[in-house]
Amino acid sequence: MSENLIQFVRWLVISTTLMQSNVICGSESHFRAIFNFGDSNSDTGGLSAAFGQAPPPNGITFFHSPKGRFSDGRLIIDFIAKSLGLPYLSAYMDSVGSNFSHGANFATAGSTVRPQNTTKSQSGYSPISLDVQFVQFSDFKTRSKLVRQQGGVFKELLPKEEYFSEALYTFDIGQNDITAGYKLNLTTEQVKAYIPDVLDQFSTVIKGVYGEGGRSFWIHNTGPLGCLPYMLDRYPMSPAQMDEFGCAKPFNEVAEYFNKRLKETVEKLREELPEAKITYVDVYRVKYTLISNAEKYGFEKGVIACCGHGGKYNFNNRERCGASKRVNGTEVVIAKSCEDPSVRIIWDGIHYTEAANNWIFLQILNGSFSDPPTSLGATNSRSWKTEL
Repeated sequence: MSENLIQFVRWLVISTTLMQSNVICGSESHFRAIFNFGDSNSDTGGLSAAFGQAPPPNGITFFHSPKGRFSDGRLIIDFIAKSLGLPYLSAYMDSVGSNFSHGANFATAGSTVRPQNTTKSQSGYSPISLDVQFVQFSDFKTRSKLVRQQGGVFKELLPKEEYFSEALYTFDIGQNDITAGYKLNLTTEQVKAYIPDVLDQFSTVIKGVYGEGGRSFWIHNTGPLGCLPYMLDRYPMSPAQMDEFGCAKPFNEVAEYFNKRLKETVEKLREELPEAKITYVDVYRVKYTLISNAEKYGFEKGVIACCGHGGKYNFNNRERCGASKRVNGTEVVIAKSCEDPSVRIIWDGIHYTEAANNWIFLQILNGSFSDPPTSLGATNSRSWKTEL
């Protein structure tokens, strides 16, 4: 596909989506802040603040240097914030240059819903599980009110008290809870067996946020795990277990099972929390649609990582994106970015490129993949056509 044709296809998809969103979206967004909870799919610097910055070439596309995100650029949560006329979210864990006046991000890469009985160095999972993120949020809410009273810079950098009840609470977590079982060599049925407990703990946090005054919830389900090089490389499958797009069917089936139970959990929460507006967003369907129709939407090499080194999927778990080696006394990056991330879907074998994140965001913007079909209420949807 020629470059001009790729750009035309992408423009057509964006334009169509924006016309739809202009019909559904209201005029002015009423959300004054965003408070995000999650894992690396929405981490804007939490893990980097605690354990060291995500290395180059992360961030090369938009920020032009590492910015705490495991992507070449922006994440879905960044596009959500911008569409609501709000600044990109600062990570709660980041003490340098942060501005929390319109929200905070409690997500960290490697986070799970259930606390893991292991350390980050042993398993790669973050100690900042969802229950810890809720504790951080609750403490942040209490202390913000007190510290703002000191005036000056504190008043400028912290949210107003009323913003907590007027905020959008976003959740994108659960993927690592599934992979944790496979790392322990559990069978698929054993992984499925503990999902209800994962979702019970998820439900507890939603109720906790509701108890703190949160009323608007935007909950993403988990994506197609079987399409990630991280899983495909670590757990090889037989040809019969692979679909026509290069994804492992067993892992995708587990993700779909998780999502089915998550949707049931959301439905129960709606009954138990009568004042809450809870939107369930089917990002699985959006992501799988993109991967299975990559060329149609102007992308290429569906499940192959853009940034990596070696192997069938350009992914090596020991030499992930940005990995370097010392050669003749000089540090040399061996896991480099592909030439053009804007036409690739998978960034580093685990996460998505900015271009893919943008495409996914545009699909969920108008509520087409939401239950109920709720628009995000983008304030400046027309500006997306020229910027993107």
